[in-house]
Amino acid sequence: MTGAFDVPVDPDAPEAREWILRELAGPEYEAARPTLFDRISQAIWEWFTSLRFGGVDGPPVLPLIVVGALVLVALLLAFLIYGLPRVNRRSRADLDLFGVDDERDAATIRRAAADAAAREDWTLASVEGFRALARGLAERTLVTVSPGTTAHGFADRAAGAFPDAADELRWSADLFDAVRYLGRAGDRAGYERVSALDARLSAARPVLPEPTGAPA
Repeated sequence: MTGAFDVPVDPDAPEAREWILRELAGPEYEAARPTLFDRISQAIWEWFTSLRFGGVDGPPVLPLIVVGALVLVALLLAFLIYGLPRVNRRSRADLDLFGVDDERDAATIRRAAADAAAREDWTLASVEGFRALARGLAERTLVTVSPGTTAHGFADRAAGAFPDAADELRWSADLFDAVRYLGRAGDRAGYERVSALDARLSAARPVLPEPTGAPA
């Protein structure tokens, strides 16, 4: 009589298949199964090692080392010559604002002008107010403020885009030169006039030049 724990030694085909599938479903087999990453990595490596260079099988180790070393040397030289790369590096021409390198945007300069006005430093407030006016129009690409551009040079260029404000622009340039270079003390009225002009032009639509050859 067959015992309760006897196992048939001659299973039929369906039963044998079921035993095999059950065995392969065990955790030890599942853990050993290669992942998708493993299969992709293996395929890439097999392709790379199948390459032939100069009649030699496999990757050219020495040429790869030489190329890698040359790349590293080039990067090192670039770092020594140019320094670390800066995101959105601005050119010298973009930074120059009436003879001073100024990285601030128009909004930041306006806040500086307002802070100076709050301290009743009207001279600084007037200077910063005019700088904010110039940087704001430059950011809108309406006026180019390049190295060497004077306050009056800027005013003349801006008057081309805003002819209705030509007189106020030239007056503001006069004020800037007076308080910045001639030692004149600024006052509340001057700062507020420049600030009002800045606000007005910030919201105004410029007069664009007529295209060349346009009908009259």
